Amino acid sequence: MTRRWSIARQLFALQALVVTLLVAVCTIGAVLLARRDARNAAIGEVTAVAETIAHTPAVIGALGAADPTRVLQPYAETTRLATGTDFIVVMAPDRTRYTHPSPDLIGRPFAGTVAGALAGGTVVEEYHGSLGDSWRAVVPIRAQTGTIVGLVAVGITTAAINRALMAQFPAVAAGTGAALLLAAAGSGLLSRRLRRQTHGLGPAEMTRMYEYYDAVLHAVREGLVVVGRDGRVELINDEARRLLGAPAAGPADLPAEVAGLIAERHPMVDEPVLAGERILVVSRRETRFEGRTLGTVLTLRDHTELRQLTGELDSVRGLTEALRAQAHEAANRLHTVLTLVELGQPEEAVRLGTEELALAQQLTDQVVGAVREPALAALLLGKSAQAGERGIELTVDPASHLDGSALPSRDLLTVAGNLIDNALEAVTAGPAPRRVRVLVRQDGDEVLVQVSDTGPGLTADQAAAAFRRGWSTKPGPGRGVGLSLVRQVAERYGGSYRIDQATGHGAVLTVRLPVPA
Repeated sequence: MTRRWSIARQLFALQALVVTLLVAVCTIGAVLLARRDARNAAIGEVTAVAETIAHTPAVIGALGAADPTRVLQPYAETTRLATGTDFIVVMAPDRTRYTHPSPDLIGRPFAGTVAGALAGGTVVEEYHGSLGDSWRAVVPIRAQTGTIVGLVAVGITTAAINRALMAQFPAVAAGTGAALLLAAAGSGLLSRRLRRQTHGLGPAEMTRMYEYYDAVLHAVREGLVVVGRDGRVELINDEARRLLGAPAAGPADLPAEVAGLIAERHPMVDEPVLAGERILVVSRRETRFEGRTLGTVLTLRDHTELRQLTGELDSVRGLTEALRAQAHEAANRLHTVLTLVELGQPEEAVRLGTEELALAQQLTDQVVGAVREPALAALLLGKSAQAGERGIELTVDPASHLDGSALPSRDLLTVAGNLIDNALEAVTAGPAPRRVRVLVRQDGDEVLVQVSDTGPGLTADQAAAAFRRGWSTKPGPGRGVGLSLVRQVAERYGGSYRIDQATGHGAVLTVRLPVPA
């Protein structure tokens, strides 16, 4: 099958045709203008020569002699050769020639129009005479009294004019050739550039590629955003518009959280970002072609429900692990109680058996009574058990109180869970006593979540950067995400977040979330 011409080749052929026609038209126009100019120059020349001869006294005097030809013929020929004209004819008013380049025509009547000259004017015409086609001027010769005593006709043949015109042909041909070469070179360079940009594809192939590309772009279930080097959104598919809450048509603006990823220089894989009501997993990569950076490609996946389920699952898993550890400890205590009974110390056995139970029940009653949000209550109990396993004392401030309908569970879990995890990590490697204190309270139209710890605390610069995505006091991939999610939740609600230095040592992280009307 013969491959169809590419767009570059078609454009080159079209440009070559158009340029050739344009140059041809311009050349013809130049030739016509040159021909007109040559004719006008010839007319001006013969007219000037004729008028000069008509005012020459020797010519006027010779016309009154018995044999005017004897004086005028040599003069006319000398003048003709000197001026480059083809004939100079001096004649009587009755057309009788006194001079002519062909001596055998002397004495014969002049062929041409002389009526205007006999009337005192100048006759300029193209006429087919004895020497062929020529342009001639006929001027009256006047005596001193003003009487017309003769006529003088000066002419240049058309062939001579054409020879003069053909003498200019090499210059015209050189100009035409140079124009064609320049146009061909320009068309070739443009065709080459276009071929490189279109990869040699033809119109049908490009149309088919666009149709496939458009169909695939809108069929994929991942959000896809292509951002140019200037930061503007060049392409966005339907799924990305849905995830970002952008209009179904027209330009799309990226949320501040997603737009902040564009400035990153390193590749990014599966970074969680809170955009509006959704938790998106974003991957970022720069696109390059032949060493040039074309822009940035972002792929978006919706992990809102998965993140919510994961948070609840983590809480349940933490609570399960805590119950498993407590069951192990309960088994140890049970063996101890049985041994004490066997040793005859029932009072000590009763005291040991009820002491830990009372403490656990007290914590459960405190959390459940203060926090009516089941998921958050389970999170606090699970984190308390985890802290106990790591030798950390996690307490819930007695002033805690939260109605279950204040805020969505996923946002409360995101804020409280990440703040507590950050505090647990801060005190894990520190000296005893290692304590974390949690306060969750609804004050009127806002919810306060405050977590304090006895860790090393943060400097002013560290506190200012702690809520920025990717910042962490501990090295390693995947860190610096928790507090950035807390910041995004707080900003989405129009709330506030801050870090203060605790009394003595440690840090106090405070987040205030307004309750939507």
